[in-house]
Amino acid sequence: MSLEDEAPTLFGEAALEGPLAEHLRPTTLEAFIGQRHLLGPGKPLARLAASGRLHSMLLWGPPGTGKTTLARLLAGSSGARCISLSAVLSGVKEVRAAIAEAEAGRARGQATVLFVDEVHRFNKAQQDAFLPHVEKGTVTFIGATTENPSFEVNPALLSRARVYVLRPLSETDLLAVIDRALQHAVKVEITQEARALLVDLADGDARRLLNLLEITAQLAEDTVDEALVMEAAGTRYRRFDKGGDLFHEQISALHKAVRGSDPDAALYWFCRMLDGGCDPLYVARRMVRMASEDIGNADPRALQMTLSAWDAYDRLGSPEGELALAQTVLYLASVPKSNAAYTAYGTAMEHVRNTPSHPVPMHLRNAPTGLMKNLGYGAGYRYAHNETDAYAAGESYWPEDCAPQPYYQPAARGLEAKIRARLARLKAMDGKTGTPDAE
Repeated sequence: MSLEDEAPTLFGEAALEGPLAEHLRPTTLEAFIGQRHLLGPGKPLARLAASGRLHSMLLWGPPGTGKTTLARLLAGSSGARCISLSAVLSGVKEVRAAIAEAEAGRARGQATVLFVDEVHRFNKAQQDAFLPHVEKGTVTFIGATTENPSFEVNPALLSRARVYVLRPLSETDLLAVIDRALQHAVKVEITQEARALLVDLADGDARRLLNLLEITAQLAEDTVDEALVMEAAGTRYRRFDKGGDLFHEQISALHKAVRGSDPDAALYWFCRMLDGGCDPLYVARRMVRMASEDIGNADPRALQMTLSAWDAYDRLGSPEGELALAQTVLYLASVPKSNAAYTAYGTAMEHVRNTPSHPVPMHLRNAPTGLMKNLGYGAGYRYAHNETDAYAAGESYWPEDCAPQPYYQPAARGLEAKIRARLARLKAMDGKTGTPDAE
């Protein structure tokens, strides 16, 4: 149905058949709401539509941002016929039929756009099946996906298609969607507070907004207010995917907030992940990593606290155990930071992998048997506890053919500042130079 047609209302004599979101699907690019970074004046897809010539592309974005609608409108702007497939419902049979239809159309001089929704759900072989037809020009391929194409789309197909990223709809966009619904389909009054709540609950998803608006309008007698919206909404759902891009983006944000010593931001991302359904034990495991990677010996208690919080959650479960994890997130973000242990480990591992397997010096070998002692095992070893300050100054613990390496460079923060000072003092006792002075 075109928006220019006289649309029945939810409260008129003729009721809408099918979802409200489908009835309000725009029929022109000018009526498309959102994605101004792609469709605004002079922007890539606006220029492409104006030229009437399409290229193969992937539309990547969260649900409810207009991927399917945009694909259809772009096909229409080029005068091409659009064949739509869903990777959830289609298989090889449907793909072959679509290609055959496109080839027949090409013979008549008709261009075809092949739109594949949820393209990431096709396996490698199915995705590869499109390649020869894209290369020959039988079809212009448009794929839609909510998943990162870098990981979910075959490199061969990805190299032949430009990726356009669609963004969640803004508050202004979603308010415009409500206005369109009220103008063309829904005959009901909505308070400003209810509008704001609808936008908030939609969380950038136009389809979710329209579905909620439709349910709310059906419940209303004449006016939709906040209470009615909440009654219609039921459980609030956030955009989150347990293992997809949003998941990794949010744990990355949490880790970086901890590293950046911003406890409030760290707690925000922690709560966002829990609110989205993330397993708290996953966050606990990641916090153990943060404690070693970003705090290390600047505050060794951080590692102890993460393990204790993990144990507390195991004992208490949700929601009580989540408080222990939240406490630890705040602690990790608040204490002094050092990546010296993380850096030292990486440097040492790289050095070991790229150097020969040097034998252990004789004086460092243990001699549990008489034979081994007669062979010189342990000969000349200096027992550190018998030395001044329990330090055998000048002793070497490195293989004979391996020069000592300065892997560990303690930071001048937290407990590690004291470690740094002590190591500098001990090296001075060795008479060595080139080590960092204590700050």
